[in-house]
Amino acid sequence: MRKFAVIAFVLFIGIQTKAQVRVSPGLRGGLNVSTLSNIDDNSSKTDFYVGGLVDIKFNRFFSLQPEINYSRQGDRGRYFEDGRYYSENYELNYVTLGAVAKFNFGGGGFHILGGPSLDLKVSDNYVNTNPEDVDLAFVAGLGYTLPNGLTFEARFKQGMLDIYGYEGIDNGYYYDQVILNQVFQIGISYTFKTK
Repeated sequence: MRKFAVIAFVLFIGIQTKAQVRVSPGLRGGLNVSTLSNIDDNSSKTDFYVGGLVDIKFNRFFSLQPEINYSRQGDRGRYFEDGRYYSENYELNYVTLGAVAKFNFGGGGFHILGGPSLDLKVSDNYVNTNPEDVDLAFVAGLGYTLPNGLTFEARFKQGMLDIYGYEGIDNGYYYDQVILNQVFQIGISYTFKTK
């Protein structure tokens, strides 16, 4: 284990001396179109996300972007009562902690991105059930960054944990019935210039 730590440290120092790493803070926000999988009669709900980021640019082709966001998710449900159908927005609001890897095509403005997100529930409006407090998700998308630091992105975020804590086959409950967060995001971000 010590040999691994020494090798990792030497590689890290070597990379630092050869590469000019640039760290830029920024802000991001945009539109969420969210839904929950495997629920009959539901539809997507439109809301927003907002947060901050730190763009760690290792070279013109690759950067790592830690993020913290407030994300309003959930879906629009439909239920039948007193001979009528009613609709209601079901809220699942999270603070999300993400680490997104960005790969720039040819070192230019176009990029693809992907990475994990740890979502911590801060509120919901469910009455008869209690959704889980934590979700783990994977984010993938593409975007374009202008020379002034303004970025336009489209992302898809797929939850990996059932919002009710089911883990597969359990008393007749199967994997294809788990209820997962699914969010399509369109937004902008801005990274501040640093020396």
